[in-house]
Amino acid sequence: MPIYEITGKNKYYTLYKDVREDILRGKFKSGEKLPAKRALAAELGVSVVTVQLAYEQLLAEGYVSSRERSGYFVENVNVQQPAADGNFSHRMPEYGGKTEYSIDFVKGSTPASLFPFSVWAKLMRGVLADCGEHLLERVPCDGDGDLKREIAAYLYRSRGIDVDPQYIVIGAGAEYLYGVIVQLLGRDKLFAVENPGYRTISGAYALNGAKTVPVAVIGTGISIDELHKSNADVLHISPAHQFPTGVITPAATRSQIIEWARERGRYIIEDDYDSEFRLSGKPLHSLYSLCPEKVIYMNTFSKSLAPSMRMGYMILPPALYAKFIGIFSSSANIVPLFEQKTLAAMLGGGYFERHINRLKNHYREIRRAVAETLEKLNTGCELYDTGGGLHMLVKFKGISDDTIKEYASAHGIRIRCLSDYMFAPLDGVEGCAVINYSGVTLSQLKELAEKFKR
Repeated sequence: MPIYEITGKNKYYTLYKDVREDILRGKFKSGEKLPAKRALAAELGVSVVTVQLAYEQLLAEGYVSSRERSGYFVENVNVQQPAADGNFSHRMPEYGGKTEYSIDFVKGSTPASLFPFSVWAKLMRGVLADCGEHLLERVPCDGDGDLKREIAAYLYRSRGIDVDPQYIVIGAGAEYLYGVIVQLLGRDKLFAVENPGYRTISGAYALNGAKTVPVAVIGTGISIDELHKSNADVLHISPAHQFPTGVITPAATRSQIIEWARERGRYIIEDDYDSEFRLSGKPLHSLYSLCPEKVIYMNTFSKSLAPSMRMGYMILPPALYAKFIGIFSSSANIVPLFEQKTLAAMLGGGYFERHINRLKNHYREIRRAVAETLEKLNTGCELYDTGGGLHMLVKFKGISDDTIKEYASAHGIRIRCLSDYMFAPLDGVEGCAVINYSGVTLSQLKELAEKFKR
């Protein structure tokens, strides 16, 4: 049997290429039986699934045939001699380039078909007619007053948050607002971020010159012990639905976090990134409502409308708002006034909430279809879904992260595991896949279910 060295992330593809080239070179003769899957897996130190995927790829391309209870046998193919440089004329492109997936459980964009184009166009025409030349005027540094008032009213209706519109600041998306927060609090401050967590957050703080420290997320939310040991000055947290674990911070832990903030003049950044998508039960109480003088509340319209709509907002405690005006009063707000006025009209006319209700009904169907599709895998996997947000966790017992991703990739599925979002090692995360279904359609899930069934 030829000797193979299987390294790298996509072991099954490496093995597939090596066996295929040995078939083409004639090292495996026509009609010869390939090594048994278990024996080859033990020889190479890889999983049986890795060998199975490699053999299935060879079978699909006609290099081998399968005989029930007998194994895989080499087909009669035209053996090609090596070229002078050692390369073969029949060569597959290397794995690792841009891959096209039939279904993507990583990308978090809402399908474009769900955007309310007709409503948005009608509101834009109304804004043009009503505002005219006013749309060319300079926008105040904290945003348009109409939009601030409509956001305040919407937060009270939907989240029970009672806020003075004055303290709302409009910005060009979350990353921009992170940079503003660093300028307000100081680059010398240490920012605690959730582990595992969304890497863009820590990356944005680093880009603005601030240091971050990871703090473990456990079953009861952020670890209070680790938070105290971190010596952090600021905590960035998503208490309503943490990404990627989905953990909801309970009331007792919230009280401890607020106590931590009040001890030494610290601040909490409450990232409420997907609060609109509480798919079962009522919206959860916000940290801001419990301690408005220590909590910076922030959210965006990227999930609810479109990622390309770079518009978000934050609510600043009065002291920080005064500091914001002192720093940015001479600057104009960079979000176009036309978009701000249109969004204000959408919120004020009730269109936004009707759009959110349609999205929630859509995602309830998607969530149900995802759960049913996973059940067809017959692997005894466990779903972890807290009823909020647009992702869930799936725990596969006794299966490694590499095996999960290799199997998924071989079937045209893009997926990540909990370990891909870790900043520091944690126990108990192996074999846990993150299913982000916000960009998935029902037709894709039906196709996937049929594939698993076959």
